[in-house]
Amino acid sequence: MKDIFIVEDDTLIAMLLEDMLADLGYRVCASAPDLERALTAARDTEFDAAILDVSLAGQSSLPVAKLLDERGKPYLYATGYGTPPDGSRPSTLPVLQKPFQLSELEQAMKRLTEA
Repeated sequence: MKDIFIVEDDTLIAMLLEDMLADLGYRVCASAPDLERALTAARDTEFDAAILDVSLAGQSSLPVAKLLDERGKPYLYATGYGTPPDGSRPSTLPVLQKPFQLSELEQAMKRLTEA
């Protein structure tokens, strides 16, 4: 079972995402609702992959993405804004457009964890 780290500022979306991931056979090992806690968890937690909301209460999740890049951890963006933040890695990253279906999450997670 793969361990997943979620960065999402909307509690209901984070809970839904955790349920969806469990249905797909993944385990959420950490979740962070804001940039400060996300950076701490990204640095101190062991996980296989991460899902990042693009905007955390108006703050970009890009610093978390850069830390994950440094650690060699794969991640994807989940966004209602259409694109990852400026300065992020190019289109090699899966991007989930909110709202998304279970099948879309499944495809993105397979791509992410099998890369």
